[in-house]
Amino acid sequence: MEAREFLYRLSLVRGIGLVTKGSIWKAAQASQRYDDLAVLASEVGLSMYHTADLIANFYGSELDQQLTANTKVPSICILDDEYPDQLKEIAHPPLVLYYQGDISLLKKRSLAVVGTRKQIQYGRMASNLLLPVVVKQGYPIISGLAKGMDTIAHQFTLENGGKTIGVIGTGLDRFYPLENQELHHQVAEKGVLITEYPLGSEPLPYHFPERNRIIAGLCTACLVLMAKEKSGSLITANLALQENRNVLAVPGLVTVSYSAGCNQLIAAGARSALSSKDILEELATPIADR
Repeated sequence: MEAREFLYRLSLVRGIGLVTKGSIWKAAQASQRYDDLAVLASEVGLSMYHTADLIANFYGSELDQQLTANTKVPSICILDDEYPDQLKEIAHPPLVLYYQGDISLLKKRSLAVVGTRKQIQYGRMASNLLLPVVVKQGYPIISGLAKGMDTIAHQFTLENGGKTIGVIGTGLDRFYPLENQELHHQVAEKGVLITEYPLGSEPLPYHFPERNRIIAGLCTACLVLMAKEKSGSLITANLALQENRNVLAVPGLVTVSYSAGCNQLIAAGARSALSSKDILEELATPIADR
């Protein structure tokens, strides 16, 4: 079996998580052996029971059908030149990315914008203050197409003629939340929509933390607009810090729960986003120099 087919099959196989898939892929690359899944599974510590289940799924007819269906969707894998270098460097890079739109945007310096799933007026006002110059400078805005601040970030970018990257936690043929279906189409048409999940994948709860690591890995800098303590946005911000990306946060009143996470980040050393200049300075800093 060729490396590319092995990689796509591994990305689609059921029963093991993304960390184990990544470990198997590294073992296969190290040995340049793509035809002995049992040996590779043993090398990464899978039990005999899980190995037997993995092999049955890997070579099964259901996966054959999935592979055929998903080859009709544009995609890049970690072997391709189009795959962004900064994403290869994260702890657990996605093996395959399915996309609609301009995939070249993934290689540009970009700003991730994350925040609460509530559409709060202060967050909208902060976007209007901070993002216009960033968008006009040509930096793509990355977000997760969720409700609230994600939606505001994508809409604002598109309304101002910018490019945006939507990272979703479903297959490209699913819309979550359903109310953002039209926004999905707009992002795909005027930017790029990406996912590591094949066609038919539903919005399962664990998909969204996994999605967040892609947002954190792709960006040059991450801006947290509004976030509660222990929110998904803080998970993304912490992932960005772990991947050596700079994190900025919009400060807010100490009496407002949706600013508590941002204020907490600033207290821990994140940069306060007080103007577009703050963001542009972080976007101009090479990741390797941080």
